[in-house]
Amino acid sequence: MTVDGFIGGPNGEMDWNVRDWTDDINQYVTAIVQSIDTIVLGRKLAEGFIPYWTNVARDMDHPENSAGRIFTNTRKVVFSKTLQRSEWENTTLADGDLVDEITALKAQPGKDIIAYGGATLVSALINHALIDEFHLFINPVAIGSGLTIFQELERRKNLALLHSIAFDCGIVVLHYALQRE
Repeated sequence: MTVDGFIGGPNGEMDWNVRDWTDDINQYVTAIVQSIDTIVLGRKLAEGFIPYWTNVARDMDHPENSAGRIFTNTRKVVFSKTLQRSEWENTTLADGDLVDEITALKAQPGKDIIAYGGATLVSALINHALIDEFHLFINPVAIGSGLTIFQELERRKNLALLHSIAFDCGIVVLHYALQRE
């Protein structure tokens, strides 16, 4: 996310995203993904995310190979109204009511669920109070306009800061919990 609150440019551009991660941020992200057993994605993001990490997992010399293996081996649920079947390994499609689908996922035994959604899916998850914690990675850039994960809010969401960390690469993470009403 940019300092002015965007997760992508007006057309989804991500060229502003800091890619030179340092060991401290890599360790933080590794800790997060080790606590999950399900990844929730929107269709548009899934179409790039899943093939990218599958290829990374196959390339033993890739510096992010271990992350690629985690993402490839973790169960993924892709929300889509247009896909008829999943061509991706370890991936199922969800096309029902978002609240019902996520509530059912959260009721299953297991580890945490992480949402890598894209602006539309994550915004809907936030609007329906389906996200319990936020790890907002703030990149040191402002882009002026673009896609936001807070676009569909129907009412204010109060968050409690759990902690914040400034990483050596310039990214700051703000870790919040949703305050339930």
